Amino acid sequence: MRLTTALLGAAAMMAIAPAAFAARGSDGELKLIYWQAPSILNPYLSSGTKDLEASSIVLEPLARYTPKGELVPYLAAEIPTLDNGGIAKDLKSITWKLKPGLKWSDGSAVTADDVVFTGQYCMDPKGGCAQLQHFTGVDKVEAVDPTTVKITFKEPMPDPYQPFTSYENPILQKKQFEKCIGAAAPTCTAANFGPIGTGAFEVASFKTNDVVTFKANPNYRDPNKPAFSGITMKGGGDAMAAARAVFQTGEFDYAWNLQLSPDVIKGMTGPDAKGHVVAAFGSLVERLEMNMTDPSPTLPEGERSTSAHPNPILSDIRVREALSMAIDRSLLVQVGYGPAGQPTCNLVPAPAAYADTTNTGCLKQDVEGAKKLLDEAGWKMGADGFRYKDGKKLSLTYQTSTNAVRQDFQALIKQWWHDVGVDTELKNINASVFFGSDPGSPDTFEKFYADVEMYANNFSGTDPQAYMAQYVCSQAPSPKNQWQGQNMNRYCDPKYDAMVTELGQTADPVKRAEMVKTMNDMLTKDTMTIVPLVWRGTTSGVANSIVGEDINPWDSELWNIGDWSRKH
Repeated sequence: MRLTTALLGAAAMMAIAPAAFAARGSDGELKLIYWQAPSILNPYLSSGTKDLEASSIVLEPLARYTPKGELVPYLAAEIPTLDNGGIAKDLKSITWKLKPGLKWSDGSAVTADDVVFTGQYCMDPKGGCAQLQHFTGVDKVEAVDPTTVKITFKEPMPDPYQPFTSYENPILQKKQFEKCIGAAAPTCTAANFGPIGTGAFEVASFKTNDVVTFKANPNYRDPNKPAFSGITMKGGGDAMAAARAVFQTGEFDYAWNLQLSPDVIKGMTGPDAKGHVVAAFGSLVERLEMNMTDPSPTLPEGERSTSAHPNPILSDIRVREALSMAIDRSLLVQVGYGPAGQPTCNLVPAPAAYADTTNTGCLKQDVEGAKKLLDEAGWKMGADGFRYKDGKKLSLTYQTSTNAVRQDFQALIKQWWHDVGVDTELKNINASVFFGSDPGSPDTFEKFYADVEMYANNFSGTDPQAYMAQYVCSQAPSPKNQWQGQNMNRYCDPKYDAMVTELGQTADPVKRAEMVKTMNDMLTKDTMTIVPLVWRGTTSGVANSIVGEDINPWDSELWNIGDWSRKH
């Protein structure tokens, strides 16, 4: 599903026909602005989308997904299938062939050993790999010959395309990272900030949480690309400033993630605007994560927000359910996104085959029902308008990244929770820090030193298997995995873990869809550990002079940046 600026209440998107490149680097500098500044360029050490986006300019997978959700080869010569013999008949292995003559940006050859090493790097139990869910069920990765890689699974794997596909799990150069495996992974600053890649560009310089510069890769496999000689990716600021820099001043060519109200975007994208909006619906959901562990600062460092201490308030499902019932999702959509958003109760809203259309109970606000649940949970209203139980006030800390729409959501939700007797402390954190994945920072969304946090993410490709695997017990961030992992709310249910394993072994598409719906409901409707709010369109701004950009809700927005050029 694709939105145009007309749907956003602005001018219609310009239709620009692709043009042939004159020569590599002939179009000068491309300027990108990401108001959430990149903190690291190694996607295996970050869950932040802005870090994965930045690294995708340099690092590439064997295959990735198009805007239509189709898997296409990148470093691989073709997509392995049962018909071409790339997938074993027993579904226990998949064999990839590399394109001939591939080179890293330093001129050395890309080999199967690099792919094998990348698998070892992420699967090392001491490494805290943020993308470990993509390797669920993998037994071993081995080089058959210098250009052939075989991935063997512990059990038959009906969907064997999880490892090494999409921008979330690209190929690393063994030579650069071989001393950075295991516990040493986060200590390799030079490699993590300047990875050697195979993409159309290579890293020239990186100032963390500020700016990254790239230059055209002289060893890129297409001698005529990229059209741009370099890229400046400026980070920081806010979505409003980023939008102005494309639509009004023309200072930048691309502004990522324009999380702004419809009225604001409409006011910037009139007939004289220097850019236009591009948007697409994938699986992006703005939601609340309920911390199932205790984030209290009175606990020793290393024990806060870990399974050692359950959350004294949110461990009661009646409280979590009441918090969800108090929210008016339709108003949130109206205020924050307009046609670029839809209220949802699902963590998986798309593709349609995986979306539970019966999970609609949260769509209607029920303030009185929320009050009743809190009464039943023993939280009685006090004279000050807040609830108490055993002398303890019903008080929560609610955090998110700094963004105008998110602060509007915080204000509305705080009021709705106040109406049912909940005292809420709001906290907003610079987005570059919040999504930065720095294990030393107390303010990352992985550390989750709050009761409730709000953010959005999605899954690459059109199969949610790896996405659902994020919520297995072992994926909870903790000191043991260097605060990586994507099970932010610390949900842990052996039955859920077993379903993840079973999903990986289930071939029937109808049964797979039903299992995903069940798992979706376990996380949302049944336990309310995740409280979905809005199914969001991916929305960015692009200069009218840019040719070849094709926004992608199933992979990096920069997935084809080597094909971009400038209209002359």
